[in-house]
Amino acid sequence: MNLKGKGRYTYLLVGALLLFVVALLMLAMRNTSHIGSVLIVCFLCASLGVRGFQATKGLSFTLLILAVVTTALSYPDYFLEMNGFELAELITPLIQLIMFGMGTSMGLRDFIALAKAPKSVLVGVVAQFSLMPLIAFFLASVSGFSSEISAGLILLGCAPVSVASPVMAYLARANVALCITIVSVTTLLAPLVIPLLMKVYAGGFIPIAVVDMMWGIVKMVLLPIGAGLLFNKFLHGRARWLDASMPLVSMGGIALIVAIIMAAGRESLLSMGLLLVGAVLLLNLAGYLAAYWMARLFRLQEQDCRTISITTGMQNAGLVSGIAKEMGKIATVGLASAVYGPLMGFTSSVLASYWSGKKTENLLANDAVADKKYSYQSMEKVKDKE
Repeated sequence: MNLKGKGRYTYLLVGALLLFVVALLMLAMRNTSHIGSVLIVCFLCASLGVRGFQATKGLSFTLLILAVVTTALSYPDYFLEMNGFELAELITPLIQLIMFGMGTSMGLRDFIALAKAPKSVLVGVVAQFSLMPLIAFFLASVSGFSSEISAGLILLGCAPVSVASPVMAYLARANVALCITIVSVTTLLAPLVIPLLMKVYAGGFIPIAVVDMMWGIVKMVLLPIGAGLLFNKFLHGRARWLDASMPLVSMGGIALIVAIIMAAGRESLLSMGLLLVGAVLLLNLAGYLAAYWMARLFRLQEQDCRTISITTGMQNAGLVSGIAKEMGKIATVGLASAVYGPLMGFTSSVLASYWSGKKTENLLANDAVADKKYSYQSMEKVKDKE
């Protein structure tokens, strides 16, 4: 990109910074009537501006979600109902659509890593379903949140890996193939594992109907993924318009889900605000750290340690939102997941940037192939599905 082209992005970033300063001044003067509108434009400008630089491009979607969050908190009525129809009813079909998109991108090749590196896959799956629920349970127990908010934090800890994680694994010079395998395995295990973990860890906070939760997750995960796999096998390449549109549909779906949850849980979020953000951030960072050292304990290669760290810290917040909707508690149980998405996007981008500058001692032999297969542009399609 030429300097003139970069200049446009620089102006957008400068404008975003100035708007943020204006918002701070408005807050200091207690003139908050239009602060939401200023922040919305600020985040939109920043989202466009960071796309002009390779080092910050990965933050674009996160900043866009922050604009959505600000919009939902400033104008909640637009995201609660439309002509008498409750917009929360859209959450489950949107999750199913995103899972279908994941299924269309999956194939037998994604599970080859199971045979090549079963130890790394096993450590990654165990880290996901052991470390994160434990950390979430501890945070929920000491936070003093209401029972449903606490249950939502635990549900977030019990979730499978985010489908955006392969993008960050690629940027962090980690093992992309291993990452995709862990995403696939944890997602397919979710209908069985999540209800059992919730019964163990969250049963003391709210009643957990294990069988009902299992069936709800099956409808949201296994059935649409199965449909996506069938589509991939029999119709892949024949409906190019669908292949091209799925990333955009997924992006829009996630943005709408976050907006609906934020609008529904606005009062709860404003009352606990920074405390919930702090708890969610601790869950995310502790997941990265604990999983990395767990992988080191099992003497895995550095690339695999990075991969397991990223996959463990990045939770499928969208699926958690769908489960909360099925439970009829989207404004409380689903609130932690709505906060987690933007934070996870930021922290994972920072972690990936840090690791991208540090070469590993033992690069896997297929790194060169992975770099060609999972170029930055193609991996953006995976990120767009979360």
